[in-house]
Amino acid sequence: MQKQTISTKPIRSLEDALEQCQILGMRVSRQRRFILELLWQANEHLSAREIYDRLNQQGKDIGHTSVYQNLEALSSQGIIECIERCDGRLYGNISDSHSHVNCIDTNQILDVHVELPEELIRKIEEETGVRITDYSINFVGYRNPQEE
Repeated sequence: MQKQTISTKPIRSLEDALEQCQILGMRVSRQRRFILELLWQANEHLSAREIYDRLNQQGKDIGHTSVYQNLEALSSQGIIECIERCDGRLYGNISDSHSHVNCIDTNQILDVHVELPEELIRKIEEETGVRITDYSINFVGYRNPQEE
């Protein structure tokens, strides 16, 4: 999925997300607002089904199709993050470049901003012949390490 964003300003709050929708000419419907509010409140990566279930548990009137369509629209415009996993897509509220910590025992994905040392980036560029313009790192580990 290609992101087509006009603004390069990172989205760091619900207000930023709503403002970016307006900049892009996207209508901020009641359902779209529900989804954005939930993602910012939850502050975790959720499947479309989890989003649908949580919104309905909160008494929000929204259908399956509306959830899927709005998630697709928001992620395709770079307003929210979409992570492709073997068991389906997960959606999160941070859309600018960042890295993830994948926790094996809790199955959580935690967002982290990592800045690599400039000399490491230059070394990778020299070894590969590719000019690095962006990066994300996937860390994998256990929240509760097993004793060996």
